[in-house]
Amino acid sequence: MTRWEYARLEYKSTGTFGADKYMDWTANFHHPDGVARWGTDERFDDLRHLNRAGQAGWQSYDRAAILVGQPHRLHAVTYSLRRPIPD
Repeated sequence: MTRWEYARLEYKSTGTFGADKYMDWTANFHHPDGVARWGTDERFDDLRHLNRAGQAGWQSYDRAAILVGQPHRLHAVTYSLRRPIPD
């Protein structure tokens, strides 16, 4: 029987635009040992952070997006992650 440990990658808009037209995004990784801030992107680019988690053995098994307002605007994406615990 496989035992799993769980984590969460939160990718949220900062609400700031800076000097360009794109919203900035922050990535925070919540894992069994605490929280790690994985940086800020000037454009939505969650693949870099998902690849980083994948290299550490994490598998994404669920994705939840939060949309705000009309027309809908993406505000946050949360990825649920898991990886097997070595015996």
